[in-house]
Amino acid sequence: MIVLGIETSCDETAAAIVEGKKAGTQNFVSVRSNVVSSQIEIHKKYGGVVPEVAAREHILNILPVVDEALAKAGIERGRAAKEIDAIAVTVGPGLITSLIVGVETAKTLSYVWGIPLVAVNHIEGHIYANFVSVNSPPSPRLRRASKFPILILTVSGGHTMLVLMSGHGKYKVIGETRDDAAGEAFDKAAKLLSLGYPGGPAIAAEAAKFQIPNSKFQINSKFKIQNSKNIILPRPMINSDDYDFSFSGLKTALLYKLKKDKMWKRRIPEYCAQFQQAAIDVLIAKTLKAAGNYKVKTIMLTGGVAANKELRGQMEEMIKTRLPKTKYLIPNIQYTTDNAAMVATAGYFRALKKDFIPWPKIKVDPNLELSARG
Repeated sequence: MIVLGIETSCDETAAAIVEGKKAGTQNFVSVRSNVVSSQIEIHKKYGGVVPEVAAREHILNILPVVDEALAKAGIERGRAAKEIDAIAVTVGPGLITSLIVGVETAKTLSYVWGIPLVAVNHIEGHIYANFVSVNSPPSPRLRRASKFPILILTVSGGHTMLVLMSGHGKYKVIGETRDDAAGEAFDKAAKLLSLGYPGGPAIAAEAAKFQIPNSKFQINSKFKIQNSKNIILPRPMINSDDYDFSFSGLKTALLYKLKKDKMWKRRIPEYCAQFQQAAIDVLIAKTLKAAGNYKVKTIMLTGGVAANKELRGQMEEMIKTRLPKTKYLIPNIQYTTDNAAMVATAGYFRALKKDFIPWPKIKVDPNLELSARG
C-alpha cells in the first residue's frame, strides 16, 4: 500500500510517500520520500513561530513540496491517482491556519485523484515515527521491540505526555503537562540565556561543553545533582503520585538563579547542563514509574525533544538497569521533529482498517485530543 502524507500543523511544510509492508505478523513501512520545508530561519528573528507568517509560507510551499515528494518517490503526477492508495493528513492539534493549508490541499487531491482520505492526529503521527523502518525489510530490533502494551513518552515543543497504547489506534493518555511542555520550557530557558531559537538544540549544544559531576542520572534522594554546590535546580512533580509533568517552575527557578548570579554569562554551559538534566530526570522518572505500574512490554520515545542525545541515552541506560525485560525503541533522528513520513505511517495503519473519511467531511481541530478510534 502506497500512502501520501501531508503535515502542516506548525511551521514545517512536509510531504512524504511511504510504502506499507508486512514482516512476519507485523506491519511496518519503508519511506520512499520525505520532504520537509523548514521555516526555522524565518521565525528565528521573532523568537518563536508567528502563526500568520507560518500559514503564508505553507501556502507558498505546499504544492512544490508535494511535487518533490512524488518525484523523489518515482511517481509521475499524472500517474498518482493509479499508484497512490491513500492520502493521510494532519488535522490537529496545531495552529489552525497552518492546519487548514494541509487539509485543504489533501481534500483537493483526494477529490481530483479519487483517492481515499485518512485524518491523522499529530501526536499519533509522532507515535508512529517509531514504526518507520530505515531498512527494508524492517530490522529484527524493530520487529522485536514493538510489542503491546506500549508506553510512549511524547516530548515536543507543544506536548509532553505519557500514552499507553494497547494496540494500533488504541490509546489512553495517562499523564501530561499541566503547564509548559518540555520543549517550550527549553525554548524559554534558551531565551533567558540569550541562546536564540529553537531552544532545545541550543541548550543541548552548550550543555555538551560542561560535564556535570557524577552525572548519568546519579541523583540523591532529594533530587539534587551530587557535588554541584552552586547551581541547584528543582525537579518539579518528580515525587507526585500521578504521571503528570510541570516545567513552568523549572523555567522560573532558572530565571531567579540568573538574577542572583552576576557572572552567569560566563557559566552558560553549566546552566544549560543543569537545566537539561533537571528536565531529563523528571521525564525518565515518570516514564519508568508508569512503565513498571502498567507492566508494559515496550517503551517508546517520540517528539522533537526525542532528538536530545542525553535523553535518548540516559533513558536507555535506566531501562536496562531498572526494567531489563522491557524493550526500548526510539525513532531515527530525522523522524523526531515534524515530518510527513510519520503522518503517512499513521495513515497506513488506519487505512489497513479502512478508517477513511469522505473529503467533504474532514475538518481541522487545533485542540484535537488523542483518543482511541478502533
